[in-house]
Amino acid sequence: MAKAFRSPPPKEAIVPDPLRSLTAGAAIVGPPHGLDGAEWNFLGQTYVPKALTASSFAWHATFHPGTSVPLHLHEAQDKFLLVLEGRFDLLIDGHWRHATQSDLVTLPRGVSHAVFNKSRHICKCLFWVAPALSLPAFFEGVHEVADQSPDALARLGAAHGIRFLAG
Repeated sequence: MAKAFRSPPPKEAIVPDPLRSLTAGAAIVGPPHGLDGAEWNFLGQTYVPKALTASSFAWHATFHPGTSVPLHLHEAQDKFLLVLEGRFDLLIDGHWRHATQSDLVTLPRGVSHAVFNKSRHICKCLFWVAPALSLPAFFEGVHEVADQSPDALARLGAAHGIRFLAG
């Protein structure tokens, strides 16, 4: 199992670390490395955290064929998705969209969205949210439990400002 990943500290407690703080200096976090050696399983996808500050959190995502993120919204975070490889099908605010390599998807807080890999190939992207809030703790929590059912996701998500929706 991947090493546990710490949630971001309160803004006033942030200690400069080149892998965590952009103000501490430049850093390159290459594949396959994640912060604290973390790698999470989220509904069959592989998430690798890449950067964490109080103002944002970024992670690399590998979507295996047929995997998806169910319909949800972030109550207090803006979310971005940069497609690195493949084609994603997205349900955004009730409308189907498609994104391919180099497309940037912007998802303002409060906008419902779901992400699908309907292809027979691996798809990869870089996600990030602003502000970070407790999203890393949500992913760690999902990774650590065997039950990744819709009800379990809804309960855990509610504690982290993520509302999973029927759809």
